[in-house]
Amino acid sequence: MTAEVNNPTSANGEANGKRAFEMPLFELPKMAFPGIFLDIAEQSALRVKENCEKMTAASGEMADAFRETYSTSAKASADYVVKVIEVSSANSNSVFDFLTRLIGAKSVSEITRLSAGQARKNFDVVSAQNTELWGLAQKVAIETAEPVKKSVTMVLQKVI
Repeated sequence: MTAEVNNPTSANGEANGKRAFEMPLFELPKMAFPGIFLDIAEQSALRVKENCEKMTAASGEMADAFRETYSTSAKASADYVVKVIEVSSANSNSVFDFLTRLIGAKSVSEITRLSAGQARKNFDVVSAQNTELWGLAQKVAIETAEPVKKSVTMVLQKVI
């Protein structure tokens, strides 16, 4: 069928009993595929199914690894927070002790001596606290990253 362009059309879009601008229908011819194509299609479908199964298993393993990592991270982070609270408490007590001694000072020279001693003590204590907190932060990072690293490596070896 071809399109009718020059025919006058009626109100409902028909031209002399035929619809105007009819387009031919495009259909793929029905043909038989040679057996080799069917074999290739079956093999491809089988490979896709196997890969989907592998990816599903890998996804489950990754979920388990992330659960373990989250648990480890939560515990290590809680340990870090506890250490920060201990450090803060120790520093607060040190400040109150210093203020108590400062209030009891009798002269400007004694205030200067107490201040210098407190500054030296604070430097030493804060240096040690920072070293301890840094070590704890590194431990948290390593303990959190290690299970993920192992799991990703294991899953990728299985999938590839």
